[in-house]
Amino acid sequence: MGLFYNIIVELAAISVRLFGGLHKKTQKGQEGRNESLQILAQELKETDKVIWMHCSSLGEYEQGLPFFEPLTKQYKDHKFVMTFFSPSGYEIRKNNPIADVVVYLPLDQKSIVKKFLDLTHPELVVFVKYDLWPNYLLEIKRRNITSILISALFRPSQAYFKFYGGWLKQLLFTFDHIFTQDTDSKVLLNSIGYDAVTVSGDTRFDRVGNQMNTDNTLDFIAEFKNNQTCVVAGSTWPEDEVLLVDYINNCKDDVKFIIAPHNMDLNQIKSMAKRIEKPTVLYSNYKNETLKDKTVFVVDTIGLLTKIYNYADVAYVGGGMGTTGLHNTLEAATFAVPIVIGKNHKNFPEAKAMQTLGGLISISNYDALHSALDGFVYDLEKRTKSGQINKHYVEDNKGASEIVMTELQQIFKK
Repeated sequence: MGLFYNIIVELAAISVRLFGGLHKKTQKGQEGRNESLQILAQELKETDKVIWMHCSSLGEYEQGLPFFEPLTKQYKDHKFVMTFFSPSGYEIRKNNPIADVVVYLPLDQKSIVKKFLDLTHPELVVFVKYDLWPNYLLEIKRRNITSILISALFRPSQAYFKFYGGWLKQLLFTFDHIFTQDTDSKVLLNSIGYDAVTVSGDTRFDRVGNQMNTDNTLDFIAEFKNNQTCVVAGSTWPEDEVLLVDYINNCKDDVKFIIAPHNMDLNQIKSMAKRIEKPTVLYSNYKNETLKDKTVFVVDTIGLLTKIYNYADVAYVGGGMGTTGLHNTLEAATFAVPIVIGKNHKNFPEAKAMQTLGGLISISNYDALHSALDGFVYDLEKRTKSGQINKHYVEDNKGASEIVMTELQQIFKK
């Protein structure tokens, strides 16, 4: 199985070199990966004590941040290297106060992995949630480097827990300790004989909880909202937007809407905006408009959504109507906002929990969306009650980062 995997990786590397330029995101990642080893050679010395933190993308960075922050304070004599696999993570967080060096993770080729680890020579490796690369993990284990996986979430359907998943199963055993989001994940790990596991919870609760301690003011959003009821649709995809645009076009004019698409495809955004029959403004042009006269604000930029949820009376969180994956519902929940999502959320325990508690509604079609949004928009008591349920849910589940940090100090005594 290992041989087959390495053949696939080599073929993938060749394919990226030959055809990567046909896809902008792939090309950007390829160009960044080509520079990673050179950057590391320039920035790191053999005498440096190094801790390496890996995040697949932006979501995992946000998830790991509440742990990364105390980690850097605890081990001030170390240099911190952060890697991303996805351009959407690297491009947004390549300049951050947590790490001394930020690079793309080079492809999981055996020869490259050895060069990467020779240059970084980490004493501790932290992976967030998933993105488990076999050659990296096996080489980390071979070199006896301490490694942990945080905020892990496992399901019975994953190959690790199937009769045919023996080779993948050994990847989990490369970690010195795994911190899971829930008890079910711990039980699954125990079922394959992995016992170095702690149920810490999800560090995202700490992340969104900390958001309340920052300045979430956006004057231009306050001007746009103009003290009216506001629905914020965050991280939406076209399958979400089809339903939302219909609702907007049929809604009363005293309700405001903010749409923050996940994909910053200009043509896609303009196409959606053209279908909206209400006065609409784009972030890229808002300074030329009288915002209070607009009904819809389309956020065609990244990095603002978390603060925008501060102005939401109701939130629609995208990704659940299609197969791309539901986006972070906790970002809205921490602001005491009731939430509406699409139908596909079975792998998102926080969404299921808030749905059970009564703070979140899952919809599968336009009629259901209309009913859910109307229920929150026009019933202040229901809206307030559901929003408070979500806020309390976040507050009740904070503390994962502290649990991980406490346990780590027993594992990693450097």
